[in-house]
Amino acid sequence: GVAALLQAHVSPPTPLQRQLDSLGAKIAYGAVGVCVLVFAIGIARGEPLTQMFLMAISLAVAAIPESMPAIVTVSMALGAHRLVKRHALIRKLSAVETLGCVTVVASDKTGTLTEGRMAVERVWTADGWNVASGIGYEPLGQIHALPEAAQATEPGPQGRSLSMLLEAGVLCNDAALLPPYADEASWRVAGDPTEGALLTLAARGGVELADIQAAKPRFAEIAFDSGRKRMATFHHTSSGRVLVAVKGALEAVLEDVTRFAEGDGDRSITDADREQVRAAAETAAAEGYRVIAVAGRQLDAVPDSLEAAEHDLVLYGFVAMADPPRGESAAAVAAARAAGIAPIMITGDHPATAQAIAIGLGIMRPGDRLMTGGELAAEGPEHLARHVGEVSVYARISPEQKLDIVAAWQATGAVVAMTGDGVNDAPALRRADIGVAMGVSGTEVSREAADMVLADDNFATILDAVREGRRIYDNIRRSVRFGLTGGSAEIWLIMLAPFLGLPLPLLPIQLLWVNLVTHGLPGVALATEPAEPDVMERRPRPASEGILSGGMWQHILADGVLLGAVCLVMGMWGYATGRPWQTMVFTSLALLQLGNALALRSDRRSVFTLGWRGNPFLLLVLVGTFLLQMVLIYWEPAQSILSTEALSAGDLAIVLVASTSLFWIVEVKKIVRRFRERRA
Repeated sequence: GVAALLQAHVSPPTPLQRQLDSLGAKIAYGAVGVCVLVFAIGIARGEPLTQMFLMAISLAVAAIPESMPAIVTVSMALGAHRLVKRHALIRKLSAVETLGCVTVVASDKTGTLTEGRMAVERVWTADGWNVASGIGYEPLGQIHALPEAAQATEPGPQGRSLSMLLEAGVLCNDAALLPPYADEASWRVAGDPTEGALLTLAARGGVELADIQAAKPRFAEIAFDSGRKRMATFHHTSSGRVLVAVKGALEAVLEDVTRFAEGDGDRSITDADREQVRAAAETAAAEGYRVIAVAGRQLDAVPDSLEAAEHDLVLYGFVAMADPPRGESAAAVAAARAAGIAPIMITGDHPATAQAIAIGLGIMRPGDRLMTGGELAAEGPEHLARHVGEVSVYARISPEQKLDIVAAWQATGAVVAMTGDGVNDAPALRRADIGVAMGVSGTEVSREAADMVLADDNFATILDAVREGRRIYDNIRRSVRFGLTGGSAEIWLIMLAPFLGLPLPLLPIQLLWVNLVTHGLPGVALATEPAEPDVMERRPRPASEGILSGGMWQHILADGVLLGAVCLVMGMWGYATGRPWQTMVFTSLALLQLGNALALRSDRRSVFTLGWRGNPFLLLVLVGTFLLQMVLIYWEPAQSILSTEALSAGDLAIVLVASTSLFWIVEVKKIVRRFRERRA
């Protein structure tokens, strides 16, 4: 029971943690070999057996980066905490690491790239176009016919068809309008924003919402389904008949329409009428409107089959809803492209609507293709795979097809982050490398399947999360480089000292102190470094990239040799001149690593341009560690514990100057790197 409970709540190791485990194992094998060699050399030189055994164990502790998995976990946990402040809730810790590798962000349109605040601006019926005015969801405003010159169709008598459309929009509806509450200034919607917009439209058209719902109570419904793309409700009327109200995608509703509501009556719909409706809808969709058709019929009695009652419908018209893009969406799309991330849109909306929004936001560029769900269903996933790199917009897509889209992109080597909010989106969210659920409009099932939940349903928040993922990976690399450099320096120091005629340069307890204080604390502090300014201007790192890639192991080796050499030179000079050489070596090793931590704050920028406001914790650690080192040298109780001696002012000055050598060399490397990058 307890074991099962722990297993259910403990995340499996992330790929980066597994990399570090593998690296640690390789270093451990090497360190054991080195420790055996050091032990053998010491015994051969006549050193005490107990002291050499302790030295070998201490060297192994110093060489093996046992703190690295902890630093990775702490870094990702702190990153997840920071993301919560930016409205992104991380459900799986491994997602923080994967975010830095994302190459494709597949986003829904409504509520993610747009505000999700629907407003009906135009209404089309067989009698002509109408315009709705008002602010937000406030049920105040009016609906009026467009002037004759602006009509897409010949104007006719206004009234009956519009009234039927408004009534059906209220009945086939599960939302509610809520008046301003407390200090709020605007009306709100409880439920789907699309249905809220229909209620607002009806109220502006003079329909009393409560009265119509009470007069025609609902007794059954067929819920909206992504396959059917429509919803139907069934109502009793005062005359004893049954009213069927239907709303949904125009092409789905139009399939079962046989009559038009026009003027004072209904008439049969012709092929020319259908083309007229489609043309009017295409015009609205091309302007970025979301088109929702409204239809219905009356029956003499309750039907035996609800599905059968959805046929033989009367088309009342359609509404054109505006869902304005979020103000930050265009900038977020541009930022994604600058970061080497391809933004794509996957939506259930009309192709023309999706294309208009995508072009406006910069998702769809010249040469890009749009693919529809119908095209994908007709030609199969093979067609999708052939054109995956050309398509930036997928329209009229069902949740089931999202899974094929994600798989097709992943087959090209892409690391995909995908948004979803419905129950049927769960398989695709699980398949994506980063499943992103909507916290506001999403279902509980989608949130459970996701790696990350957006508390604000905002596309820009995904980019914030990617930025955080890249920052965390950079900092982990810094911590690894810092830790391995110090460990390699200690190995060189202990191994080479006997060959240069020196006794053991460090006691076991001194080596453990260096490993505990000057390795651990600065390594953790480096993990809190803020992101580099250009972190979102780089290409995503390959998911298979090793932690020591990019020449980092060469830097570790070179810096470790340099650090060890400085300590050896300090020890040889102090030993030859009768100074407290062991304390000088001990202090030099500790302070050299503090200088290295300071220099490693950035791979490119000089520490003199960084300032301390971004990482005051590192400053606190460096100052605190330096003061502790001084205590070990000059405080008698500490001297007796670590076998140190007080250094004269001159000796301390020499140690301090020598301890800056690695810092300056790393800074010179940055200058060379910046010069090469400018030349390139």
